[in-house]
Amino acid sequence: MSSVRLYSTLSGMFFFLLLSRLPLSILYLLTDFLYLIARFVIRYRKKVIDENLLHAFPELSDTERKKIRNRFYKNFTDTFAETIKILTISEAEFCRRFVIVNQPDLDQPVKNRVSSLMMAGHIFNWEWGVVGTNLYTEVPVETVYLKVNNPFFNELMKKIRTRFGGFVTEKKEFRRGMLTLGRDPRIVLLGSDQRPPSSENRYQREFLNRPAVFFEGAEFLSKKMNLHVHYGKMIKVKRGHYCYEYVPLASPPYEGEKPHSITDRFCEMLEENIREQPDMYLWSHKRWKI
Repeated sequence: MSSVRLYSTLSGMFFFLLLSRLPLSILYLLTDFLYLIARFVIRYRKKVIDENLLHAFPELSDTERKKIRNRFYKNFTDTFAETIKILTISEAEFCRRFVIVNQPDLDQPVKNRVSSLMMAGHIFNWEWGVVGTNLYTEVPVETVYLKVNNPFFNELMKKIRTRFGGFVTEKKEFRRGMLTLGRDPRIVLLGSDQRPPSSENRYQREFLNRPAVFFEGAEFLSKKMNLHVHYGKMIKVKRGHYCYEYVPLASPPYEGEKPHSITDRFCEMLEENIREQPDMYLWSHKRWKI
């Protein structure tokens, strides 16, 4: 690493650490300003958001969908404050703001020497879901992630996600080492609603009233290695406070199971979660591009 790049990295990390020291109430004032910029000035991906909401909720009026869009902008910008705060938040404050239901259910298979999968979608604030699982669990946790192109932000996100333990593995590296799941049991966290590139093996199905494609890594792993699978259900209680529930999704044995059954069940659970609090989903993503 060159001296200039090293200085830039250290300076950037120092800046975010200082920013993270601010109380969430102050950080929210900053994201309130970002909200106004995103909604009224640059109108961040408004066309994409409106199109996604129209297809997902055709039964709603334009006014109702507009309310969801505007609340989405609020949740989207708040996520920046909450994610940066992870860098310095205390365990006590985090536990006061983030409650997990059924943690022992996720841990127990690993205690019995069998790895466990947790599938989740991009519902705010999913980064707190990663950090919370690491904090509350009593067994090893591995988070699989897609590498960010910018080296600094890639390192920053790795630092954030491992704030309270656990470890992260880039997706390509995970593929090479996934057979160690039998030798080294652990919980594996998978963001399972990302859109796979056309070069990947993809499964296409209806999702929120439109065709969408999905990775099937969890489908393959769980059936190949007889793993238990849970869905991470995120509910926002109020600003800066969340409840995360691990809902059983699939359990072995899988003999006789239909193809794609685990992916299909994940999609059904994710849809239910989205419809419960529709402004919490990442509507700005071009999720339905085939």
